[in-house]
Order: sequence, then structure tokens, then C-alpha cells
Amino acid sequence: MHIHVLGAGAGGGFPQWNCNCANCAGYRAGTLRATARTQSSIAVSADGTDWILFNASPDIRAQLAAFAPMQPNRGIRDTGICAVLLIDSQIDHATGLLMLREHTRRLPVYLSAPAQQDLSTGLPLLKVLEHYCGTEVHELPLDGAAFTIPGAAGLVIRTVALASKAPPYSPHRHDPHPGDNVGVFIEDTRSGGRLFYAPGLGEIEDHLLPYLEQADLLLVDGTFWTEDEMIRHGIVHKFAREMGHLPQSGEDGMIRALAPYRGRKVLIHINNTNPILVEDGPERAELAAHGIEVAYDGMDFEL
Repeated sequence: MHIHVLGAGAGGGFPQWNCNCANCAGYRAGTLRATARTQSSIAVSADGTDWILFNASPDIRAQLAAFAPMQPNRGIRDTGICAVLLIDSQIDHATGLLMLREHTRRLPVYLSAPAQQDLSTGLPLLKVLEHYCGTEVHELPLDGAAFTIPGAAGLVIRTVALASKAPPYSPHRHDPHPGDNVGVFIEDTRSGGRLFYAPGLGEIEDHLLPYLEQADLLLVDGTFWTEDEMIRHGIVHKFAREMGHLPQSGEDGMIRALAPYRGRKVLIHINNTNPILVEDGPERAELAAHGIEVAYDGMDFEL
């Protein structure tokens, strides 16, 4: 299984266009040892030719241009994307669908029922796309039932509901539904490699444990370092878990949560305020001491 990180940043990327936090300001000034990141998305393939796009970020045009296998050049109009799977309906994961509007046939989109509702009402991207290529919508199971995607032979996928929060434009913003956010477990039937992908993970729930235990690669939520990160920066008065993200530090944080598992551990969806972006900082050193890596745009894995 081939896994390519198209974007490793959270919403807004890094540096964020209007942010002057220590990370963003330091990066612009050249005083910070850090790497820019676009917004969170990965591509997965069994054969290196046909790819499932996981999330379609607002940065998708630049991300696809930077990854040659996404443009195999087999015809006058072509793409390596066989389908798009959305883990939620958030702006930073869905609005890139509009950049795929020139597709020559209906675009296969896999998403949960709540996400489909959000993208048909509060942020009606699916309706807009009907005036262009259109979409072929497939509802994701939330109970871990196995399924395959046409064109992605060799990959068996399972999706499970995660504790999270719907976006502000969702009709159930204050009434959480299973499927507002999903985690994805992918197995390559030929190599046996297994990936668990969850860029938005607010809690390690019991039903996730078998997937975490089996995964060879855990590509999971790296949004915030501390629970009060956004509050301390004076940006919003919300805690990390209120926003659907488990912070890395603390007695019950992501570092401790990942400790029991054998798989390679990599954080993705990293907010611009997170000190783990500083490559020679103490927080990055602490992650390394626990065998945890930080994803970057262009990072590749083979399972």
C-alpha cells in the first residue's frame, strides 16, 4: 500500500494567512526552523496508479500538481483519482471538491450520512457540483463493515464513527450525530499492510482499540499540543476537546494514548499554533523520545 501525504496542516495551513502567532511570525521572519504545510489530505493506492483521495482540501490544486502520480496522462483529460473519501464535512476537508469540477464523469464521493446532509444544506457543495461534473455519492458504514472502492483493487476499507463535533453550518452543530467524523482502517490484501487514519480524533473510544492494535501505521490527530492552546494564544475561547481534538500533552493526551501500540505513529492535521512544528523545539524532542513522528507535505509510506 502506497500512502502519500498531500497536506499535513490543520485548517488554514502553516503559516496561516492572517496569523501572527510565534510559529507563523517566526516562519515568515526566517527565525524558526520549521516547514510550511498545506491543509490535511492523503492519497492511498495499492498499485501506485489509481488513488483514493482522503479529503479534498482548499489547497488541492497545488497538492495534486506537486504529486506526479495524480496526473498519469493517459488521455486528453485524466486523473489518478478513482474516488474521494471524506472523513467529515469541514471546510478544510471538503471545499477542494469544487476544484475537481472539470472531472469528465460523475465524481465518486464516499462520506457519512451526516456529512452528506451538511454538504447538501449548510455548505451545499454537492448541489453546486451537479452543475458541473456531478457526484456519485456512496454512504459510509459506521460500524466497521468492510467495503471496497471500484478502481482501488487490493484495498479493503472500514470506517468507524469518532467522537467529534459537526461544523458551524451543520443542522446538528449542537446535536452530535454518529458519523460527524470518521476514522478509516485500510488493509492491503496483497501485502497485509494496515493503516488507521484519523486526522480528527477527540477521544480514544473502546471500539477503536482493535484498529489501533492491528495498524502498522497510525496516522492520527496532531492538531494541538495543549488542551488550552487556542485560549492561551487569545484566538478563541475553546478547549482542544471542545473542538474535537485530543491534545498531545497531559496525563490523558495523545502521547500517552499511543504508547501501547506497536505501529509506526505519525501525527497529522497540525495547527499553526502547535509548537511541534518547531523542528528543534523541546516538544518535538519529547515526541521523538516516545517514538512519534510529525507528518509533512510530501511524506510517503509503504505498507
